[in-house]
Amino acid sequence: MRSFTVLDGLVAPLDRANVDTDLIIPKQFLKSIKRSGFGPNLFDQLRYLDEGEPGVDCAGRPLNPEFPLNQARYQGASILLTRENFGCGSSREHAPWALEDYGFRCIVAPSFADIFYNNCFKNGILPVALEAEVVEDLFRQLYAAEGYRLQVDLEQQQLRTPGGAVFDFEVDDFRKHCLLKGLDDIGVTLESAEAISRFEAQWRQRSPWLFGSMTREAG
Repeated sequence: MRSFTVLDGLVAPLDRANVDTDLIIPKQFLKSIKRSGFGPNLFDQLRYLDEGEPGVDCAGRPLNPEFPLNQARYQGASILLTRENFGCGSSREHAPWALEDYGFRCIVAPSFADIFYNNCFKNGILPVALEAEVVEDLFRQLYAAEGYRLQVDLEQQQLRTPGGAVFDFEVDDFRKHCLLKGLDDIGVTLESAEAISRFEAQWRQRSPWLFGSMTREAG
């Protein structure tokens, strides 16, 4: 998993509340447990004018010109600005997979669904919750200025605007540590690899008959 420290990124808008995970990545595309390859179908029903099918190349599909991700000014965006309760609905982890695969590293909203919020940290995405009034003002600035960018500093837990405004945001210490270091659940476990090895060695010495039994059963 990629670490997250400071992101200076172009911002794209998704100006709607209660965006659920089926809108983020529709159920028909959940055919793989790999974390890659979901980006082309991110927001599929908003992004395209036809109904997509699994395994069909998206390159030739007709695009919805009114959807922000299809507009030139938002190409290459790594920060998504949206409304409250983002990521509601099912608990599918494919939703942050699709967002990350597209290129988003940070999502700014007034609130997030709990499971989606947790899944973001496990997949290298920083969800930033700010007051609704602040988000509304960011939308106004974004629409007024093409090429609008924000700087998100995880270490300092601050979001900075081009005009110099600074907004603090809250992050759990453990989640912050994992994201700064680029650690998913497996990575967190591997941080204790030496201690685990020492414990296993001690266990083998104290209860060798257990390991002998396991070996015979495995054979």
